[in-house]
Amino acid sequence: MKKVFQKKFASDPDNLSQVEEFISEIVNEFGLDDELKNSLTLSVSEASSNAMVHGNKLDPNKFIDIKVSVDSNDIEVVIKDEGNGFELESVPDPTEPENLLKDSGRGIYIMKSFLKDLKFNFTETGTEVTLILSYK
Repeated sequence: MKKVFQKKFASDPDNLSQVEEFISEIVNEFGLDDELKNSLTLSVSEASSNAMVHGNKLDPNKFIDIKVSVDSNDIEVVIKDEGNGFELESVPDPTEPENLLKDSGRGIYIMKSFLKDLKFNFTETGTEVTLILSYK
């Protein structure tokens, strides 16, 4: 049986702690171990930050919508912003020598290392990023 949780957050970085709280409350219900909980929370926080900063350009009148679906094996988190999207191919590879010392640009790479799957869907009304974590 699938359980679904959903919440909207204004595009203010101060709301990231509320995003993490929202995710923690959900995963605590399903008994994830600390490593999986930390992996999911970090990934959702990174994707939410990207949605607020890059997608919605920190416009407080724009929101990110987070939908969490939990079934018997996986947790799927869809984060949707109201931005114009980006070219996934144009994101620099953080493992390339010229990018190793940069302060940013590792978010997608880090999320991929923690998750079963990471997908992007670019729509006319914003970008959706889907994070899937297996927990059983």
